[in-house]
Amino acid sequence: MKTKRKFKYFSIFNHEKEQEYLSEMHRHGWKFVKVTGFCIYHFEECEPEEVVYQLDYNQEGIKNKDEYVKMFNDCGWEYLQDYVGYSYFRKPADEMNDNEEIFCDDSSRLEMMRRVIRGKVLPIGVIFFCCLLPQFIDSLDDGEYVWAIVSGILVAIYSGFFARCVVKYFAYKKKTEK
Repeated sequence: MKTKRKFKYFSIFNHEKEQEYLSEMHRHGWKFVKVTGFCIYHFEECEPEEVVYQLDYNQEGIKNKDEYVKMFNDCGWEYLQDYVGYSYFRKPADEMNDNEEIFCDDSSRLEMMRRVIRGKVLPIGVIFFCCLLPQFIDSLDDGEYVWAIVSGILVAIYSGFFARCVVKYFAYKKKTEK
């Protein structure tokens, strides 16, 4: 059986794009097997078909894995794996009831985004504010300009990441409140 590995990066809030990517690969005859390392997707050759992939971020579900997986299996979803907090599921499109999704409404999608922020964004923020920002300020005070430039670039990157997460969250929240 032929296999294929592809590097593909999706940001924290791009789970819908990731789901579509996996479905598209399946339509082209490449069934998702797993994701490993730093965004390395593994596929096996298969018959092209319409398959819906869904991701869930739920640390409580992962803690109670047997019940969590059974709940989805009872609804026809095949559990694939957990990766960096996300659980991967798939279901053939011809077994779907209309526009069936793991998240049936905007409020449950918004709740998943809250879980992502609490589980991923906030811990990174704590590390950022406790380690990197003080180092940047200290290196400026000590005249270590090379390290100040390096840590300043990292501060800018992390600040952009946090700003993007906050903007995406509030944009989605605003969209769901309409």
